[in-house]
Amino acid sequence: MKRVFLFVPLILVVVLGIVLFAGIGKDPTRLESALIGKTVPAFTLDDLEQPGTKLDAGVFLGQVSLLNVWGTWCPACRDEHDDLLWLAQEQGVRIIGLNYKDNREEALGWLERLGNPYERTIYDPKGTLGFDLGVYGAPETYVIDTDGVVRYRHVGVVNEKVWKEDLEPLVKQYREDAS
Repeated sequence: MKRVFLFVPLILVVVLGIVLFAGIGKDPTRLESALIGKTVPAFTLDDLEQPGTKLDAGVFLGQVSLLNVWGTWCPACRDEHDDLLWLAQEQGVRIIGLNYKDNREEALGWLERLGNPYERTIYDPKGTLGFDLGVYGAPETYVIDTDGVVRYRHVGVVNEKVWKEDLEPLVKQYREDAS
């Protein structure tokens, strides 16, 4: 009977090795989204800068947009902020913000101090839209076409490299498709 217990650690090590091996080579920023190819979930939430002004999925219609999920509590969101300003101001990219599980006053102060790359910002203090989008955390950025369909999801910081390699080709493609 005692000999059987000698094999338990070996079995656990083998199982752990199999689990870890299965994850090698997988890109942690490539989280699949069930929403790819589907319209942005229905929502009605306040505009961050205009309390009482309601925004809904119609905010995405008519133009290719990036939907950027951010919060003042998120250090990585601070890291990408200058790149988002560059995209909006110098590259002409339409960015809609989703302020996720945050305090309105802190979020407004953040935008006042750092600049505002967002054409509109959806205020989601309870995370309801974030939940419907399948947000794991922040930052996350979605490419949304002119019909409000989610075409791509990027988890992590958007910087010039991510823009050039991943997002820009998609934005161009969906802009051309709309023409």
